[in-house]
Amino acid sequence: MNELTQALSINEKLEILSDAAKYDVACTSSGVDRRGKQGFLGNSCSAGICHAFSEDGRCISLLKILMSNHCIYDCKYCINRRSNDNRRASFTPDELCTLTIEFYKRNYIEGLFLSSGVVQSPEYTMERICETLFLLRTKYRFNGYIHVKAIPGAPDELLARAGLLADRISINLEFPSAESFESLAPGKNFNKILQPMAQISDTIAGHRLAIGKSARMERCGINKYLENSIFSDLKLEDKSHTDLMIAGGSLARDLRRPFAPAGQSTQMIIGASNETDLELISTSQQLYKSFDLKRVFYSAYIPLNEDSALPAPGTPPPLLREHRLYQADWLLRYYGFHAEELLSSSRPNFNEKIDPKCDWAVRHLDIFPVEINKAPHDLLLRVPGIGPKGVQRIVEARKYGSVNFEMLKKMGIVLKRAQYFITCQGKMLYKIPIEESFITNSLVDSNRKENFGILDNTSYRQMNLFDDFRLAIG
Repeated sequence: MNELTQALSINEKLEILSDAAKYDVACTSSGVDRRGKQGFLGNSCSAGICHAFSEDGRCISLLKILMSNHCIYDCKYCINRRSNDNRRASFTPDELCTLTIEFYKRNYIEGLFLSSGVVQSPEYTMERICETLFLLRTKYRFNGYIHVKAIPGAPDELLARAGLLADRISINLEFPSAESFESLAPGKNFNKILQPMAQISDTIAGHRLAIGKSARMERCGINKYLENSIFSDLKLEDKSHTDLMIAGGSLARDLRRPFAPAGQSTQMIIGASNETDLELISTSQQLYKSFDLKRVFYSAYIPLNEDSALPAPGTPPPLLREHRLYQADWLLRYYGFHAEELLSSSRPNFNEKIDPKCDWAVRHLDIFPVEINKAPHDLLLRVPGIGPKGVQRIVEARKYGSVNFEMLKKMGIVLKRAQYFITCQGKMLYKIPIEESFITNSLVDSNRKENFGILDNTSYRQMNLFDDFRLAIG
């Protein structure tokens, strides 16, 4: 850090480093339920963390900030890359702790999301992050939610410390293929991301088993598409969950905290490289299966850097594509779909104008329409407009008599989508031709307003702590 960086006030650093953190989207509900504790500040209740979102889904109830935007790497896609002529700043651990506590006391935030550029080395940067978390948990007695981004290449001991001090830990994969990673992130090693992800996953599983819970957080099916993928070639070291805990040393005994109770997540960038939607969701599915991630996040690339390998500055970010990938990710995790069902090598990308579940349904009209009063649970779950709660309500209602369209409306079934794929007592809601082009066009028309809202860039911005909460700088 140079003298100019050190001379910046804490408010100037906050302005620079909160803005620099806005391209990291991996903020979501905490996934933990830790009540308040006497003598400590804050809690982490599942329903109370990250409950406020901006229109693009980004969380606004955490202090989302970088410890530093200095970086030794020159990743082509990153606004904080070494070669960019940006204003640079770095927080000290005490400055970050003071900000977090003061903002929490004023009810501006409920937790901390902490990431950083790589300063000097991965080890040095991770040491500073862990020092910050340790001070927050001990000196400042902060009991609230913390999500920390681990630095690939950091020693096991520091990963163990981060996992014991934070609620969620994540390492950004960035791209689904080693080729894109090597092309756009020179100087980084792809295996140095996958290797610690595997170790963290094993350690979380070990802790869950130790307290009598299931080892897995998420469940996902086997993906045949990835039999010859980057994962099949990855030679992970044989490390049990105890290795990271041993690396944590006395900290594990002193704190007596669960290891990353809210799990592990990662992020992939959308639109900076040429991967198809099939490759992206296939990689996500395999990440869920191999590393039991809590979430995979998708970040539409905003072209800011001049580089021949990237979209030109001013190119609109692929927001609608990002939205469809999140919907597909939901289908993988909660609806029993597999990536190779949703897409194929002959059709590797989603129809962006309709959601992935509708896109799948119109390509499988041979099984539709289904009779609401007879269809099994798993088939009802695949009907567009019917979610898990809707299926439960339908199955429960069928015990007492026939279900009709009026009852479906009261159950919260989205008939503007479901009407093309269901019958009640042998009849459809309207006379509708069971034809792919007709149904697709009808669904596109009904989604037009929603799609326009997603593509309208004026709706999609990072929440600004100062403008939106009317805080003064200086």
